[in-house]
Amino acid sequence: MASSAAPAAETWLLENGNIKPLSKEMRHGHGRSRTAHNVSSSSLRKKSDLTLVRKVPCSIVRDVLANLQEVILGTKLFVLFIAIPFAILAHYQNFGRSWVFGLSLVGLTPLAERISFLTEQIAFFTGPTVGGLLNATCGNATELIIAILALTQHKVDVVKYSLLGSILSNLLLVLGTSLFCGGIANLSKEQKYDRKQADVNSLLLLLGLLCHMLPLMFCYAGVGESAAAAAVTAKATLLLSRVSCIVMLIAYLGYLIFQLWTHRQLFDAQAEENEEDDTVEEEEAVLGFWSAFAWLVGMTAVVALLSEYVVGTIEAASDSWGISVSFISVILLPIVGNAAEHAGAVIFAFKNKLDISLGVALGSATQIAMFVVPLSVIVAWIIGERMDLDFSLLETGSLALAIIVTAFTLQDGTSHYIKGLVLLLCYIVIGACFFFYNRPQNQPNGVNLGSSTDGIMRV
Repeated sequence: MASSAAPAAETWLLENGNIKPLSKEMRHGHGRSRTAHNVSSSSLRKKSDLTLVRKVPCSIVRDVLANLQEVILGTKLFVLFIAIPFAILAHYQNFGRSWVFGLSLVGLTPLAERISFLTEQIAFFTGPTVGGLLNATCGNATELIIAILALTQHKVDVVKYSLLGSILSNLLLVLGTSLFCGGIANLSKEQKYDRKQADVNSLLLLLGLLCHMLPLMFCYAGVGESAAAAAVTAKATLLLSRVSCIVMLIAYLGYLIFQLWTHRQLFDAQAEENEEDDTVEEEEAVLGFWSAFAWLVGMTAVVALLSEYVVGTIEAASDSWGISVSFISVILLPIVGNAAEHAGAVIFAFKNKLDISLGVALGSATQIAMFVVPLSVIVAWIIGERMDLDFSLLETGSLALAIIVTAFTLQDGTSHYIKGLVLLLCYIVIGACFFFYNRPQNQPNGVNLGSSTDGIMRV
């Protein structure tokens, strides 16, 4: 009897004299929650071999080397870290502003994945709730930092373009690539996913779209009015945008309560299934709390530095490369900045684990639309910058069509490669549109009537 009970010691708990099954929450981090973002990011990590480090006699040096190996070499993207010192060198040695821009973009790629890793390490010590809140606020730290820095430099259009591009890339590029690759790799299987969290994210995205559409219609309702009336309309549009942003933040708070407390099982189910397949490799903390916190602060500071380089050199890169600022902001920034997260989503789609891929794509899009965008408007309000939710007709139309196409694509709970192909083609068409579209930057919002051949021009 004793020998037969021994193998089960890891999954049973002696409590008050009774043997009870040990729950998954108790076996894995005492309730630590692993969201789709955490699981996706873990696919790009690799286990560190600390054999040589352990031979170092000095404990302080040994701990420092172990931390460096876990944080810097613990990702498959570690080779991209070399771009960071080169970006700084290019900035101070005046190698060319386009070089600074390109190197900074490349350097941001591994940093985004490492921030996700560090927040997960902190979650081992803080519990699932605080860890989930950290993931909810730091999951798109790159976009938020770029937005705030651009606002301080009065580049409102860059903020709008980059945030719009992040939503479009998640809904069309990431989700489309995941569905397409997953469908091709699993032709003999019917791919299914849980519609419940997809429906929640789609509903929030539609609410965000409504908050974008109303300020746009507000502006166009005033076409043909006098200059004084147009100024009143612009002010009302700005006030409406700020109220809408407060509503969006309240909705996002409700989403966090829904995700982390009341319906947590909907968002953790897929991650728990993967524990049986050994796809989730990180089961123990490899960094101490204060080490992880210090690294997180340091990485965030580096992200802020590179983001400042990106914002300050984007026009120079546009002129040097012959590409419009709108295309760079809408297409290039989101692709490079979230490459690690996107790659993880595609990898799990290959493994026929679409719930993780959908959690990454839709979760990121929802986080940007319902948290980063309204927070950017509130920050602009605080610092005295005029930023509203009127993203102009072309940008808002692209957002609306992307959300509607995605919602229709995910309505039946099954997937095949043609759905992914359609989403990818939609993204290509929108990318081509912004490639040829070059609206003058940082112009005040409003609507003027041009000639009959020009139509309605936004200036």
